[in-house]
Amino acid sequence: MKKKIIINSTINEVRIAITEDDKLAEYYIELPDIERFVGNIYLGKVRKIVQGLNAAFIDIDLKQDAFLHFSDVDESLEYFLTKEDDELGFELEEENDSFFDEQPLKKNSESKTDVALRKIKPEHIGSNDKYATFQTKKFGEVQINIQPKQDLIVQVVREAYGNKGVKVSTKIAIPGRNVVLLPFDNLLGISKKIQSIQERKRLRSLAKRVLPKGFGCIIRTAASGKSEEELRKDWNSLLEIWKEIENKVKKEKSPVLLYQDMQLTSSIIRDLFNDEVDKLIIDSKKIYKEVIQYLKKNSTELINKVELYNGSKSVFDNYGIERDLSLTYKRRVPLSSGGSIIIDQTEAMTVIDVNSGRTIDKEQEKNALRVNLEAVKELSRQIRLRDIGGMIIVDFIDMENEQNRKKIYSDMKSALAKDRAKTVIYPLTQLSLMQITRQRINQNIVEKTSDVCQMCSGSGRVTSKTVLLNNIERWLKNFRAKSREFRIILYLHPNIA
Repeated sequence: MKKKIIINSTINEVRIAITEDDKLAEYYIELPDIERFVGNIYLGKVRKIVQGLNAAFIDIDLKQDAFLHFSDVDESLEYFLTKEDDELGFELEEENDSFFDEQPLKKNSESKTDVALRKIKPEHIGSNDKYATFQTKKFGEVQINIQPKQDLIVQVVREAYGNKGVKVSTKIAIPGRNVVLLPFDNLLGISKKIQSIQERKRLRSLAKRVLPKGFGCIIRTAASGKSEEELRKDWNSLLEIWKEIENKVKKEKSPVLLYQDMQLTSSIIRDLFNDEVDKLIIDSKKIYKEVIQYLKKNSTELINKVELYNGSKSVFDNYGIERDLSLTYKRRVPLSSGGSIIIDQTEAMTVIDVNSGRTIDKEQEKNALRVNLEAVKELSRQIRLRDIGGMIIVDFIDMENEQNRKKIYSDMKSALAKDRAKTVIYPLTQLSLMQITRQRINQNIVEKTSDVCQMCSGSGRVTSKTVLLNNIERWLKNFRAKSREFRIILYLHPNIA
C-alpha cells in the first residue's frame, strides 16, 4: 500500500491529508481559533465527586471543569477491596509499592505536593467515611482514593465537544519519537508490529537498564533497529520533561498547565511519519525546515522522503485531495454502483443509511450484497476521514442469507482494523442494523469547520468564517496562477467583510 502525508499551509490554517493508494484516508486541520488540548498535562484540583456518574470533575483552569471517569484513575490511586482487606485496611498492589513511602500524610504544603506526585500514601480515612467506589469486571468493587480539593496530575485524553468538557486521565503518558514514558506505571510494553523475538528482547533489556525504578514505558514501532545511543537520547529527553513537570508541581499552585503537547503538525510527524510512508509533501518552506531539523535529530533515514512542493496549483488540488474533501462535508456520499450512503449526526449517535442504486442482478439478495459490500469500504473510509466518534448505527440493505450477513460483519472488521482509534463492531441484527462504537479523541470535521447557525439556533449549520476565508484565499491563488487580471471585486456578507 502506497502511503503519503501531504501538508498544506495558509495564513490561517494548516491542513494535513494522509492518502493510502492515492485515496484520502485521514484528514486533520489546525485552526488558530481552536486550541488543541489532547496530550496536555495539568495540575488540577478536584472540584467535586459525583458518585452517580462514577466520575469526578477537575478544575484545570479551562471554561468547563474536566471530566475524570473512575475507570481512568490509575492503579496507584485505587484500593482493591477484598473481605480480608476490609478488616486489615487497604493494601496497595505490589507493583505500585515503589511509588510510595510508608510515612503518613502530614498537613502541610509539601505533603500535598507528594500526594500529587504519588510519592506517599494518602491519609487513611476512618471507617465511617465514604470512599468513591465503582464496579469493575476484573476486580469487582474498586475504591478510588481521591477527595474534593485534592491536587491531582491529569492528562487530557479527549477534546471537548458539544456541551461536554475535556476528558482527563491520571494515567500519564509522555510521547517521544521512539518511546512513550509512563512516570506512574511499572508497565513495559512493546509494539506488536515489532515481530522479531531478538529485537523485542534487546529493547526490553535496554529499557530495564535505562529507566529509573518506578517508571514504565511503551516502545513504539519506530524504535525497531535503533541504536542504544538513539533510544537512550529519547528516554533521557522524556525524563528531563518529567523533571520539569515535577519542579512545576512543587512551585506552582493548582490549577496550572504543566506540559503542553506538540502542535498538530509536529505530533503527526512524530507519531505517523515512519518507514511505511513513501512521501511527505509540504508546501510551506517554514514547516519544511522545521521537519528537516526534527528529523536530523531523530530519524535521519527519513529525510530523503521529505519533499518541498513548489507547483503553481494548490498542493491539495494537485493530488486530488480537494475533490475527496468536498464529500466529507456532504450528507450524501455516492457509491459507484449508483447507490449511496446518508450520514446524519445526532446528539447521541451518528446514524448511517445505505441506499441501493440501479439493479444489476435480478436477484434482490445478490444486489443487496453487492451494494452493502461497496458501502462497507466507503463507510470505513468516511468514519476515519470525518473522525466520527461515539456510537454509530449503520442501516444496511436487508439480506436473508446468514453467510452474506457474516461477510458484511467480517469485511467491516477488516476495513476498520487499520483505524488508529479503538473500534468495537457488533454483528448485524435481525433488522440489518450494525452497531459500532469508536473512540472519540478529537472533535469531528463538521464540529471543527462549522459554527452553529444564528438564524436556526443549531438545527442546521453554516461554514465557519475561518474556513470560508481560507477558501477565498485558495481561490485567489488558483485564479492568479491562471489569469493576468490585477483587480478583483469581492461581494461579501457584512460579517465576512
